[in-house]
Formats: sequence, structure tokens, C-alpha cells
Amino acid sequence: MAIDSAKKGFGTAPVFFTAISTILGAILFLRFGYAVGSIGFWGVVLIILLGHVVTIPTALAISELATNKRVEGGGEYFIISRSFGLNIGATIGITLYLSQAISVAFYIIAFTEAFEFMFNFFLSKYDIIVPRQIISIPALIVLAVVIFKKGADVGVKALYIVVAILAISLISFFIGSTEHASHSSFNLGTAQFRNMDSFFIVFAIIFPAFTGMTAGVGLSGDLKNPAKSIPLGTISATIVGMLIYFLVIYKLALSVSPADLIENQLSMSTVAIGGLIIIPLGLAASTISSALGSIMVAPRTLQALAMDNSFPWQKINNWLSKGRKKDNEPINSTLLTAIIAFIFVALGDVNAVAQIISMFFMITYGSLCLISFLNHFGSSPSYRPSFKSKWYISATGFVIAVWVMFKISGTYAILSIVLMGLLYVYINSYHKNRSGLQAIFANTIFQLSRNMQVYLQKARNIKEIKEWRPSIICISDDTFSRSMAFRLLNWISYKFGFGTYIHMIEGYYSKSTVQQSHEVLEKLLIKFDKYKNNVYIDTIISPSYTSAVAQTIQVPGIAGMENNMVLFEFDKEDPSKLSNIVDNFALVNSGNFDICILGSSKRNPEPKDDIHIWIKSTDSGNANLMILLSFIISGHPDWKQSNIKIFEICKPEKIDETTQLIKKLVHKGRLPITIQSFQIIEEEHNTPIKSMINEKSAEAGLTLIGFRKESIKNEGSKIFHGYDKLANVLFVNSSKTIEIN
Repeated sequence: MAIDSAKKGFGTAPVFFTAISTILGAILFLRFGYAVGSIGFWGVVLIILLGHVVTIPTALAISELATNKRVEGGGEYFIISRSFGLNIGATIGITLYLSQAISVAFYIIAFTEAFEFMFNFFLSKYDIIVPRQIISIPALIVLAVVIFKKGADVGVKALYIVVAILAISLISFFIGSTEHASHSSFNLGTAQFRNMDSFFIVFAIIFPAFTGMTAGVGLSGDLKNPAKSIPLGTISATIVGMLIYFLVIYKLALSVSPADLIENQLSMSTVAIGGLIIIPLGLAASTISSALGSIMVAPRTLQALAMDNSFPWQKINNWLSKGRKKDNEPINSTLLTAIIAFIFVALGDVNAVAQIISMFFMITYGSLCLISFLNHFGSSPSYRPSFKSKWYISATGFVIAVWVMFKISGTYAILSIVLMGLLYVYINSYHKNRSGLQAIFANTIFQLSRNMQVYLQKARNIKEIKEWRPSIICISDDTFSRSMAFRLLNWISYKFGFGTYIHMIEGYYSKSTVQQSHEVLEKLLIKFDKYKNNVYIDTIISPSYTSAVAQTIQVPGIAGMENNMVLFEFDKEDPSKLSNIVDNFALVNSGNFDICILGSSKRNPEPKDDIHIWIKSTDSGNANLMILLSFIISGHPDWKQSNIKIFEICKPEKIDETTQLIKKLVHKGRLPITIQSFQIIEEEHNTPIKSMINEKSAEAGLTLIGFRKESIKNEGSKIFHGYDKLANVLFVNSSKTIEIN
């Protein structure tokens, strides 16, 4: 469980500094020189670009996913598990945790290299090879003790000092010079690619340098506003880090010979002013801060896994999920993380550890990019992130991540996939009732089905999804005289909904009427092709309007899901057919359909026309449906410049209460409407509501007005009259209250 927000207070800065201090870490100081010396300046440029082809889409994906719904403790794991389902999430989450835990060891091992002068002293003076573990093991113990006693707060505070030291180190490096630089002929034109057969070997060693951009995400459960802090901190750190990388490798290629770059892992110290002190100090600061960041993040991932009962033994889950009472610090998970880190510290091989980390992170990054792509493709109405990436960027990130995995090591890639498959089977065996891949693929399946059905004019049955989306069907015999009903269906079906338009042919089913229906359907397809049709079109032969309605409402939707909404339409200037609609209202209402009645006008909406919604105290149950419909309609290019305006009519004593409800709705719904979109109108006994609507919505392209079934019974068609000054009016009746989530 995350710490109460009142006790947290972490903003964007810790996310940025955690990420940038990890990005500008061990690999930058220890391996960038080796990389430039091995494969040349342009080879490392290509590595940096390739690395960011994976990490930038991942950073954008994380930012997008974090602004859709609150990211709780566990960061990346939380996102994956709530998208792919808990079983898939646990499978990837365990590998993510291991990569984070091993990262602690990686940075501690790298920290020891800051003491190279000491190791060289003992070797030259006493001919003694001092093992690195003499530094790394005590450093890890001290680090663990600090986290045990102080928790995340000390890590966040230390970041500012670390970043200051890093800044000083880099500045001294950039303003420094060497004798080699004064005689060097290096320039961008003469720079080389070298030893490209070793490219992916070097890439595997270098790649952990790019993984730091997600470090701040693991603090999600301790952030005051993750939806703001994660995107801003993550993206800015990624961009700043990439720019510094390019500058560093240029400076190294200019200032140091390839042979020296390969032989001296701290070649930056030969360039920097006071480099023998300042560069090891920068290395020490960056590596210990990165280790500190990893040992803060990894236990939180493990704690989140345990809280979701990811492990087969409940006692283990309870033990790992336990947090310290005063601040929920994951003490037990931190202990296990320290033990794992200790094992890898004992190994002491930076390159070997780097390759293991690279493979694990690739799996996580590929998964995050895939989730973002599937959410884009699925076009769920509930997927409304404040920050938006592009589907093709996420798809590129996923493909490149998989490709790079196999390029680094095909054997390890296959082995990791097989092991994850076995792990998933094992987790699924003791969590058979938890959702799996269908949790995120449901919307994707719906979109595939929708597009196929529109294209092929066929129906397929797929599983029902829990979240609401409109599946609307319209019956009309006036198709060739008015097209507004079809256009409304097309607006709704453009991205989020499903639309079926049925043209009624009056008569009995016979050879001649069947032939007529085929001819009419062909004309309809041609007629509506100009609208870039996303609606399934068909005809029905029926002896009466009532029988046509009864038949049509039993027709499955184009995606195989049951239709949940029926659209009727009449001409506002000639409302003679209103009686048919009123007479069949009870028939449709018996099927628990949402019912929309469109009063069409000859005035076609313009892209700049607004959409108005009128909410009356007597029919507030229709409010959510009208708001969602307006959001869905406004997503069509025909309404690209429109604004949604909502008018709430309430009694004087209800104004304050109504205002608070509106604020809650705007915050919770993440809809493209603001408080300024709402206008509260005080109900007046002497002023008819219809008069107010006619006055304020005369210029609107589409006006939505709710109505109750009781009004139909009592007043009949009268409730749809009296809106002569309005353009197109959509009367809405919701069968049940629809949640905006």
C-alpha cells in the first residue's frame, strides 16, 4: 500500500534526479571511452541512437500510461500487471525485480573502480592484488543499513548532492584538454566506424547506461502527483542524458587516442581539470547514487508483487509485502534485495552483470511499448491519458527491443523467453482464476473485429468486455431524404463505438422485395461512401415500422456484442413520424436499451460548431451518457474545432452541491472538458426551460437533451416539440447510470 499522499510530498525533481543520476552513471565513466576506442566515434553514436530507439519510446509509453490512471507502488510492474493481467504482470515483474536488484550489485561493483589508485598503489608498491570486494562488500552493507534506517527520504535528499558532484565532474571534463587534442586531426568528417563485428557486444555492455530513465518510475507510490511527475521527470532526463552522451563521446574521441581509450577505463580523468580527483569522485557519487536509487526501487517492485500474491506461498507474500508502520518502507523486501545484490557483488564482473541487466530490461521495455501500442489500437473510451505518444513510436520501440535482444545474444534471448514462459505456466497453475492476456487484448480484438466487419460486412462473435462503449443501431425509412441519422452513427463509430444502420423497406418478404433490398443496399453504400463510412449498413424488409423495430433490436452488433443503444430520427420541420417513435418507445425500452431520438434539421454542423449538453434536475440520470456521447462524437474530424459546453439547471439551494459534483466528475473522468465548460443555471419558475435552451444553444451544431420515460407516458411527443431555434437535437434516455471511469 502506498504511503498516504499527505505524508509523501515528492514532486517532479526526485524523478528527474533519480533518472539523470542513473543515466550519467557507471557506464558513462567506465565504458564510454572503451566503446569509442573499440568501434569508433560513429559506432558509439549509432549505439546511443539505437539505445534511445528503445528507451525513448519506452519513456513516452511510461509517461502515457502513468497519466491514464494513477500509478501506485511498484511503478513499471504496476503498469504491466494492470494492463496484461496479474499473471503476466507477475511473470515480467519478477524479471524486472531481478534486473533492479542485480543493478544494485552492478553499481556497487562499478563504485569500486573509483578507488583504482589504491589498487594500483598496492600492486606497484607491494605486488599485492587487492580484490575489489574489499571495497564493494562494505559499501553494500553500509548502503543497506542506511536504507533500513532512513528509507526513501535519505535517497531523495542525497540525489541533490550527487547531481551537483556530477555537474562539477562533467564541467571539469568538458573544459579540460590534452596534448593529444592539440595535435588531433579528429573531426566529424574523418571520424570512423571500427570493428563493427563487435558492435552488439559493445552495445550489450553499454546498454545499461540507457536504462536509468525509468529509475524514477519506481518511486510512483511515494510521489504526490505521479501523472505529472513521471512524464516530466522521465522525458526530460532522457533528453538531457542523450545530449550529454553525444558531447562526452565527441570530447573523448577528440582528446584521447583509441589505444589509450581501450587501456584506461577512467580515460575521462586524463581530460578533466583535476581529473585524477574529480572524475573518480564523480564516478563514486554517480555509482553510489545509482545503487541507492536501485535499492529504493527494487524492494518496492517486490513489495507490490507480494501484495498481489504473486508467489505461491502466502506466508512469503505476507512477509515480503510487510512495510514499516511509520512510512510503509518495505524492510523485508529490502533485506532480500540486499542478499541478491551481495551474491552478484561477490562475482565482481561488471561486463557479465551488464549483459544480464540488458536482457532483463529489454523484456520490460518491450512489454511497456507493447502495452502502449495495444491501448492505442484498442481505442478504449476509458483510455484517456493526459500525455499521448503515438502508436507507431510504441510499435517501433517494441520491435527494436525484441530485435536487439536477439542481436545481443540469440541464445540468451530464447532462453529468457522460455524461462518466462515456464514461469508464467507455474504462476498460472496456482492463480487459475486471475485474468491473463485477455485483459488488454480485449479492446484490440474488438477493434480488429469492428474494422473487419465494416470492410467485409460480416458478423463475428467475440467475448464481451466489461467497460461500456456504445453499440448503436438505427432504423429509418427516410434514408434517401435525410442523412443526419447516418452521420451521427458515423461520428459515434469513428473511433470508440459501433454503429449499425438499417434502412427499412416496407412490404412482405418475397423475391421482388429481396431483389429490391439488394439494389437499395448498393445505393446506400455508394451514397454514404463520401463520409468515409465506419458504419455497418444493411436493409430490413418488414410490413410495418413496429415489426421492423422488433426485428432490428434483436440483431447482434457488428462486433458480435449485443447492441446497447437504439437511435430514432425525425424531421424537426415535419415531425409527422414522431408518433411512430413514441408508439414504439415502450417496445424498445423493454429491452433495456439506451434510447436516442434525433431531431434533424437542414443545417449541417460545421467543424467549429459547439456541442451543447443540457442537464436538468429531473433527469440527471442521463447526464453521464450525454457527456460520454459528446466526448465520443467530438473525436470525429467533423468536430475537430468544436468545444463541449454543459449547462446544468438546478434549484438555488443545490448550486454548491452541484458545483462540487461537477468538479469531481471533471477530475475523475479525464475528459477534454474543464470547469469552464460548465455553466450552472438557476432554475426559474417563470422561465420555461425550453426557452432557456433555445436562447443559449441556438448556435450549437448539436444539442443533447435528456428525457425520462415517464415524460413519454405523460406527454407523448410534446416533449420533443418547441426547440425550433436549435439545429440538430439529440434527445437521450439512459436505461441505467453509466460510470465515467
